[in-house]
This record gives sequence, C-alpha cells and structure tokens, in this order.
Amino acid sequence: MEQHNHQHTPNVANLNRAFIIGIVINALYVVIELSAGFYYNSLSLISDAGHNLSDVAALALALLAFRLAKVKANDKYTYGYRKSTILVSLINSVVLFIAIGSIIWESINRLQHPVEISGQPVAIVAGIGILINAISAMLFFKDKESDLNVKGAYLHLMADAAVSLGVVISGILISVFHIYWLDMVMSLVIVLVIFYSTWSLFKDSLSLTLDGVPKGIKLNNVISEIKEVEGVLDVHHLHVWAISTSQNAMTAHIIIQPNIGIEQLNRIKKNIKHELEHVNIQHATIEFETEDENCISHDDN
Repeated sequence: MEQHNHQHTPNVANLNRAFIIGIVINALYVVIELSAGFYYNSLSLISDAGHNLSDVAALALALLAFRLAKVKANDKYTYGYRKSTILVSLINSVVLFIAIGSIIWESINRLQHPVEISGQPVAIVAGIGILINAISAMLFFKDKESDLNVKGAYLHLMADAAVSLGVVISGILISVFHIYWLDMVMSLVIVLVIFYSTWSLFKDSLSLTLDGVPKGIKLNNVISEIKEVEGVLDVHHLHVWAISTSQNAMTAHIIIQPNIGIEQLNRIKKNIKHELEHVNIQHATIEFETEDENCISHDDN
C-alpha cells in the first residue's frame, strides 16, 4: 500500500493565539522570577529568568516571522518573506548561546563569592514556573512538527519546565540542609539544558540558511519517488532547499520516454508533484528532457 507522508499544515489562527498567550504569561513570570531572584539572591532563579526572557523574545520573533511569511511575493522578493522564519530561528539559537555565556560567567563569580539564600521561596517561585512553562508548551504541542520555530518554542518551554523542577528540588534541599552551593550548581545545570535544547535548533536553522537539504528529506527517496512515476526514465540536476521553516522547494531535470505528447507530459508533471508532497516538498520546478538531449548545467559540480 502506498504510504502518504504529507506534512501537517499548521493552523495559523491557533498558532497566533498560542504565541500571544505564551508571550504574555511568560513575560509576567519573568518579572516575578527575576524580582524574586534578586530579592532572595538566587542565581538559579535569575538564570532561569534570563532563559525565560530569551524564550519570550523567541516567541515574539517567531510570531513576527509567521506574520512576515504571509506577506505576498513581490518583484524584489519573489518568495515573499517566508525565509524570515529561518532567519528568526537562527537568531533565537544565537541569543540562547549568549545567555549561556552570561550564566556561566555569573556562576563562576558566585562560586568565588558564595552567598546565603532562602531555599523555600526559591522552590515556590520555581514551582510556579513549572506550571507556566508546561501550559505554554502545550499550546504548541499539536503543531510542533509542522514548523521549526514552533518546534523550537515547544522544546524550549518543555526544557524550562524541567529546569524549574530542578530549581524546586534544589530549593527544597537548600531549605532543609542549607547547602547553598546547590543554587550555583543548578544554574550550571540550566546551562547544560539550554545548550542541549539549542544546539539542534542552531544546526537545523544554520543548514537551512545555507540552503542545505531540509532535515528529514533524503535525496535518494526523492529520486525514487520521481522515478516511480510512469514515463520517467531518470532524474538529474536535483536541488532541494527550504523557502521557510515549513515549506520546501525543488528543481530538477527529468528524463522522460521519447514521443510523449503534451497531455501525457502534463499528467507526468502532475503525478511527480503529487509524489513530492509525500516527501515534504511543496514547490517544484521541473524541466523535461529526452535521453538524446545534451543537457548542460553550470550549477552542478
């Protein structure tokens, strides 16, 4: 049986609402967490607040990218501003790496000059963070596989929930056993969590920025899908790239059987584009050739 792998199309209205709700509740929590962090001298709360603030910025930029992606194409930007979603994804990951550096720097300073903190309020504030981040993440759960920015938002928020749980545990241990260095250790754990969740996003977005083949697409599979179409003999000069974080494009030269009429040619083209949708390619530009043509392309090695 033929397997269909059409990519899930995100619901734009739902995502816009999810981004706005996520931005508002996380921004409010950042204010609460940052204020509590300074008041109780908790580096783990301050670090987590910085992480949450970067997530607020990431959500805001992703929302902006979604709006820009809907702008119609024009004479200067023939794909519109769809690729802004990829650029935003890359910027988000770079911002998080900067946050990592600042947290490490502050952790080193705290290790050299430890301070006494109150564990109970730290645990309470972090407990609120678990709830906030989990609720925010669930807003994006349904559409997390449809777009790189949505997936990034979901992963960051879930990572934040896990980090907040760690802060709760360290706060309880500090309150009971007065082990104040746990606060600094937890801030370093936060760094590791941020790095782990950001590295994949950084690699994927950088690859798409450089017009690399989008993750999940195998060129051999693309060629196989095309060659299965009746009338197709071979494929070459194949290029696949992303025009946004949720849409991919392809150009290719297709060698067809000789003596094919216009009507059959149109049917082959339609069937090829249908097969390409199964491998997550939504836009295809196809050039037909016969075996006896001397094809020259200057963009291939």
